[in-house]
Amino acid sequence: MKALILIKSALLSGVLAAASFVSSTVAADLTVGANIGNVPWEFQDASGKTVGFEVDLVTEIGKRLGKSIEFVNIPFSGLFSAVQSGRINMAVSSITITEKRLESVTFAQPYYDSDQSLTVTAASGITGLSGMEGKVVGVDTGSTGDMWATTNTAKYKLGEIRKFEGLSPAMLDLVAGRVDGYISDIPALLYYVKDKPELKVVERITTGEKYSVMFNKGDPLATEVNEVISTLKKEGFVAKLHETWFGAKAEDTTSTVMVMDMPAAK
Repeated sequence: MKALILIKSALLSGVLAAASFVSSTVAADLTVGANIGNVPWEFQDASGKTVGFEVDLVTEIGKRLGKSIEFVNIPFSGLFSAVQSGRINMAVSSITITEKRLESVTFAQPYYDSDQSLTVTAASGITGLSGMEGKVVGVDTGSTGDMWATTNTAKYKLGEIRKFEGLSPAMLDLVAGRVDGYISDIPALLYYVKDKPELKVVERITTGEKYSVMFNKGDPLATEVNEVISTLKKEGFVAKLHETWFGAKAEDTTSTVMVMDMPAAK
C-alpha cells in the first residue's frame, strides 16, 4: 500500500509539473516578428533580455490594448511573408513604409524619420560613396539599403552587392575585410559604431524614410494599433523613447512627435 501511495504521489507530481509547464507556455495574444540584433530597435542586452526602442513601443501598445505580446526572431526578409501568412500578427525592425510595400501589407502611422548611410572601417581610408567604385558593398536582404544600392550601382560604379540577414553578420564581414562598405539605416549604424573606433559612418544617404509597424493587408489590428500610437505621441511617450535610446530630443516636426494619418497606397 505504501508503495502504491508513493507511485500515486509520483504520478500526481508529474501531472502537476506538466500542468505547470503548459500554463507557462500559453500562447500570447499577439505575436510580433522582429529581426533581433537590430540595434537600437530590438536586440539582446548583456543579460540576454530583448530590449530596444521598438520593443518598448510594442510592449506599451500591448498594454494599452490589454493584450500580451510575444516577440519572435525572424530575419528581416522573412517578416513580410510572415505577416502575410498569418504566422505573426505584426512586425517591427525599423521597417520603412514604401509605395511598393503598401501594395501587399498595411502600416500604422510612422514614428521615426530616417535615411540610409555608408559605414566603413576607419583603416580603409574611404570617406564616402565616391570611394566605393569597384568595391564590395554589403546590404540587408530586401531592405531599403538593398533597393538603394541596386538602383544606384551604375551611378556610383559599385562592385559586387553582397546580401546579409542583419547587421551583426554584415559587421563581421566588414571588419574582416570581406566587404568594403555597408549600406543600411543611419540610426542603427550611428548607435552601433559609437563605441567602436575601428568603424566609421562616413556618409548619410538621403532617402527620406519613415518607420512603422507592419501588418497583413487590411488587418483591423492596424487601425487599433494606429490609434494607440496617436495616444502615445500625444502623451509624449514616443518622444521619451527617442531620448532614452538616442540620447537626444526628437524634433517637433518629425513623425516621432507629430500625430499622422495611416499611410495608404496611391
